[in-house]
Amino acid sequence: MTPTSEVLTIERDGHVAILWLDSPERRNALGPAFWSDLPPMMESLSDDDDVRAVVIAARGPAFTVGLDLKTMGGSVSGSEGARSEAARRRAALRDIRRLQASVTSVAECPKPVIAAVHGWCIGGGVDLITACDIRLASQDAVFSVRETKIAIVADLGTLQRLPGIVGRGHMAELAYTGKDVGAERAAEIGLVNQVLPDAETCQKAARELAAEIAANSPLAVQGTKAVLRAGEGHAVAEGLDYVAVWNAAFLQSHDLTEAFSAFLEKREPRYTGQ
Repeated sequence: MTPTSEVLTIERDGHVAILWLDSPERRNALGPAFWSDLPPMMESLSDDDDVRAVVIAARGPAFTVGLDLKTMGGSVSGSEGARSEAARRRAALRDIRRLQASVTSVAECPKPVIAAVHGWCIGGGVDLITACDIRLASQDAVFSVRETKIAIVADLGTLQRLPGIVGRGHMAELAYTGKDVGAERAAEIGLVNQVLPDAETCQKAARELAAEIAANSPLAVQGTKAVLRAGEGHAVAEGLDYVAVWNAAFLQSHDLTEAFSAFLEKREPRYTGQ
């Protein structure tokens, strides 16, 4: 059964699932419900064999304005319910790890995840999209690793994931300054794959890309993602060993037989993930 949320909704379109940030009246500020509801939502999509690709998009004028400081201030400072300095620090560590795990649930999804960003994407929003595999943006998208401007070190994944996306120099510039970066600059540095004219076009392009991915063998696509993840931070030889073991285990699939049959019969393959 798909979990429900006051701030997140799931829409299905064939083998593609769209996870909507769905609190437009708050410009999708990331409050307690978002952090608690995202992991079960991602788990349900990860476990659903009918879902082969996921799009994360947002309703309203912004993708997200980032952490909701009005409702999350206590969690950020570690002060809620704390009786001593030691207790405050322990509570802060616990809360940070919980929020980290929420973002990591996106990165750990075995299916490809595409972010469709429009309007503001600030702070925690950058944490979220860097946990995705592919990012598209509308012309009005604005990105900001905003934490240094509010005296915080970004701690939910941006500093760890963004260097592998844009390189260390661009990463340092964005993180040290907290500056706003428009869609065109984001594309120049590799933060986004493509810039589209507006939110609707961006979301449509993300759906189409997800459908293109979903048309391939889910075993092969998910295996490719697993191998790419296993190679991060490791030597080429280690990555080659991993992919050899993976293919030795999964290469002899019905999908592979179907791929050859479809090629010989000059038709579109009908993959089942078996």
